[in-house]
Amino acid sequence: MQGKVGRERKVAVQKVTIKDVAREAGVSISTVSNALNNVDVLRPDTKQHILEVAQRLNYIPNLNGRNLKSKYTNVIGLFITSIRGAYYGILADAVYQSCKRYGYELNIFVGEKSETIMSNILGKRIDGAIILNEHIKEKEVEMLLGEQIPAVFIDRELQGEKVTGIVFDSYHAGETAAEYLIGLGHRSFAYMRGVDNNFDNTQRFRGFRDTLNQSGFGLREDYVLRGEFEKEAAYRSVKQFLKSGNPLPDALFAANDESAIGAIEAFLEEGIRVPQQVSVMGCDDIEIARLVKPSVTTIRTSFEKQGSLAVERLISLIREEESGSIIIIPGEIIPRESTSTRN
Repeated sequence: MQGKVGRERKVAVQKVTIKDVAREAGVSISTVSNALNNVDVLRPDTKQHILEVAQRLNYIPNLNGRNLKSKYTNVIGLFITSIRGAYYGILADAVYQSCKRYGYELNIFVGEKSETIMSNILGKRIDGAIILNEHIKEKEVEMLLGEQIPAVFIDRELQGEKVTGIVFDSYHAGETAAEYLIGLGHRSFAYMRGVDNNFDNTQRFRGFRDTLNQSGFGLREDYVLRGEFEKEAAYRSVKQFLKSGNPLPDALFAANDESAIGAIEAFLEEGIRVPQQVSVMGCDDIEIARLVKPSVTTIRTSFEKQGSLAVERLISLIREEESGSIIIIPGEIIPRESTSTRN
């Protein structure tokens, strides 16, 4: 009796194969394969019958086996180091929605180990990679170029036959912020920086500082505050600055909106009015920037456009419809309540 139960259990968990589907549907294995792979050689009623049988039997295709026979997996990989904050969520959703429109699945990999990332890319588990990960360094980039792996790098100016880079025009964003604040009559400035070695932070800072220098105002080193692209870090940094006794700047430009919001909260808590005493400006135009009080003057960069462009260009690389390039996305000023003119 025990042996019989054991045998029944074994049968119950036995994986359904393509042969089982073919036998149940009364067709050949190749006909089932054509139906499952959407090969347009079957009568619609035959295809529908096979798909219904496969669903009823809970048949799960062997993707590894399929990948050995097919050039493509119809899967795209998004490689990031964090899912925290508005940026990653908006970007990932934009990538996912674009993948759906093109008929691709999306796998998201969050991690810092370059060897794990490269094994997923080079192991042919995906057709191409969208990479926003600073742990993929020059050595790994050379491997991708050498293996001709279709890849789109976000926030890195990289280009190859099968590699495209998509970046915001962050240097110009810094220039624009400085010009806008100078135009409002401000004459002393602070910068709330983001993460060190981040492309957007570096470029926004350079554009902002260079424009201030060229206009004869400059930017003191002790007025460059650490924000880390995070609200709490910016809040603490402003609090520490206020304790230093340094005079208030007329205006502060933050590397992103979250740190601008943190700075505003710290100023308001200390009884400093925004924008009457200090104008504060951010960058990116995330949703909360228009909802807080005062609403945040910012530079719209469009995470959604960045994500959809990444998918569009990656699929063109996969299908060999174009070669790699560098794409620069411009921004635009969105004036709101956190900045005002100064006599």
